[in-house]
Amino acid sequence: MKNFDLKILSNEPVAEKIFKLILDAPELAENSRAGQFVQVKISDEFTLRRPLGIAGNLNGKVTIFYRAVGRGTETLSKKRGGENLNVLGALGNGYSTPNGKVLLVGGGMGLAPLLCAAENFNSDVLIGGRTKAEVIFWQNEFKNYAGNIFITTDDGSYHKKGFATDLLPEILGDYSAIYTCGPEIMMRGVAKIALNNNLPCEVSFEKRMACGLGACLSCSIDTADGRKKVCKDGPIFDAKEVF
Repeated sequence: MKNFDLKILSNEPVAEKIFKLILDAPELAENSRAGQFVQVKISDEFTLRRPLGIAGNLNGKVTIFYRAVGRGTETLSKKRGGENLNVLGALGNGYSTPNGKVLLVGGGMGLAPLLCAAENFNSDVLIGGRTKAEVIFWQNEFKNYAGNIFITTDDGSYHKKGFATDLLPEILGDYSAIYTCGPEIMMRGVAKIALNNNLPCEVSFEKRMACGLGACLSCSIDTADGRKKVCKDGPIFDAKEVF
């Protein structure tokens, strides 16, 4: 883990309140793994950094997607190309390197770390969202890296109507593992299906973090091996350990 002052290459909206931030970060990109995150210092106005997942680490650039939902991320969304951003990273662990093709299953902003996995691994992806507007830009991002792209929408406005877990049993093929990130209820469902099909499953937990370094204990969760910290022991866990 290092402290970097990185040049912002672009910071643009890609969907409602969702921004795509690209940083010029050769060293961070080279030394990061799919599933890891960074702690971003928004400005001197904010005491705490913001934990943001790494969505891309190719060609000397680090890509981050974030939703502008509070004062901190709203401030971040106003930063422009050419400005610098202080970043700690890469933090946490990452997804295991699969032995074969992996199926990525995600929903909402949980698709961001899975995009980095698609860049780095031989993979297909199952995208779940509420509406067409929520999933279309993710489809465009994944099409450059993933093989097959499967999509579900809650309202049936795009591709198959229903939840990602509804479609998952229908598309299971010769996968070596399932990697998932998104709402916890979705990940529980994915983990159950993986277990029933004797497939290894790794989940990415999202918790509020203060320090991001394992010191404050604010992101602790219960696991089969006792209390663990998402920021330091995770955010990637074997599904059997947490569900």
